[in-house]
Amino acid sequence: MKKLPVVLILLLATLDVVPMLAQSPKYPPLSEYTMARDAEIALAKSAAPDYVSDHATIKVFTASGFQTVHEGGNGFVCVVMRGFTGAPTFTPVQVRDYINYDAKTRAPICLDPQAARAVLPYYELRTKLGLEGKTAEQIAQGVEAAYAKGEIPKRTEVSFAYMWSADQILGPAGHWHPHMMVYLPYYENAMLGNNDPGSHLPAIGDDAGTPFAVGTIPVDDKLARKVGP
Repeated sequence: MKKLPVVLILLLATLDVVPMLAQSPKYPPLSEYTMARDAEIALAKSAAPDYVSDHATIKVFTASGFQTVHEGGNGFVCVVMRGFTGAPTFTPVQVRDYINYDAKTRAPICLDPQAARAVLPYYELRTKLGLEGKTAEQIAQGVEAAYAKGEIPKRTEVSFAYMWSADQILGPAGHWHPHMMVYLPYYENAMLGNNDPGSHLPAIGDDAGTPFAVGTIPVDDKLARKVGP
């Protein structure tokens, strides 16, 4: 998740994060991750066009994980990912170990019906483990074990999610192009042409070669959606 992503979090690899990682990482207070419910709902809905998000299920972040505040009817689910929600599970490790603890990340995403079934439980597990204070490595181990045991769904199909919000905060990288997230189990970046994940081209940014591989397809910047009407 880079981005988160989330989210093209691989952009953070260009930042000077090594000194920060040399310190023992700690989670900031929970209050730094929370936001007003109405504001979070509006931000979550900004991830996708109105014709999608107006009919989607909306979940908000709480001290016990994501909770449903609106039941939709189109199979989509919109949430605002935090750092530990959308950080890569395995690679790139340097980026994972930094973004995992970032309390400023606000990554609105609307998952299509297939991703809501196959990917959302993974994001919810990452969030649960983060709230328990697990380290980035412990979260990776927990996700890997849960996947092997069938406690979270196997990823056997391609699925998609919208990340079109103009108000996304992907760690220190801030806003990036509106884009589609594509969940491509076991894909390597070479399979998409070895495009630079920081470019305006399709690329694999997170967890390449694993069941959790995530691709991004940037779209026209004019499609970025502001919070509100």
